[in-house]
Amino acid sequence: MRIAVLSDVHANLEALVEVEAALGRLRVDRVVCLGDVVGYGASPNACCERVRALASTTLLGNHDAAVSGRMDYTYYYDAARQALDWTVRQLDPDHVAWLRSLPYTHRADDVTFSHGSPILPGDFDYIFAVEQARELAPHFPRLSPVTFIGHSHLCKAFALDARGDAEDLAGTHVLLDGTRKFILSVGSVGQPRDYDSRASFVIYDTETRVVDFHRVPYDIEAAAQKIFDADLALNFGKRLFLGV
Repeated sequence: MRIAVLSDVHANLEALVEVEAALGRLRVDRVVCLGDVVGYGASPNACCERVRALASTTLLGNHDAAVSGRMDYTYYYDAARQALDWTVRQLDPDHVAWLRSLPYTHRADDVTFSHGSPILPGDFDYIFAVEQARELAPHFPRLSPVTFIGHSHLCKAFALDARGDAEDLAGTHVLLDGTRKFILSVGSVGQPRDYDSRASFVIYDTETRVVDFHRVPYDIEAAAQKIFDADLALNFGKRLFLGV
């Protein structure tokens, strides 16, 4: 089976449309979204509608939790908090109810899907560096052989062994051996932060045990202009051009 895993759409319809088109060309069997469908961007309803149609499983991200009343976001910095307030005002009640219903994690066979760290997933902890991956060592026995995460907006692959060692794996084509456990951070569809402005997602082939990272260009100017025209911080549009 070929499973497409995407995350952090962040209400960027232009990016999501191009990712969806790429998935059609790549002939995947299943799509999983790791959450944060909304937040930052200017098309929350359209993105909810498309993700609901596209993904067989969607998880709860921290921004989804915030706008659906499942977490307190008063401690967020001003621009992010204002973007969430704006999103709450825009969202259709049906989409709010859907976001409120989403699970924190999902497991299928030997694969776990989570927005952030799979340990205490409701805390939305980040794993974006090998030091953070190494902190999972005490939980090694309970980790799935393969775990896909989002949240950091970075494309990363970490391998852990039973001794507590962790390795940051390079490259866009990752073969998962049977001796270690793997944490794969799939990047972001709608707001990449690795200095590559293209939308990102991964495809996992369960038979070959290969994970391929994919990047797709999209109409950044159109996505950014929607943000500039809305009551949202200008930086949320400007950063799209730089991928930060």
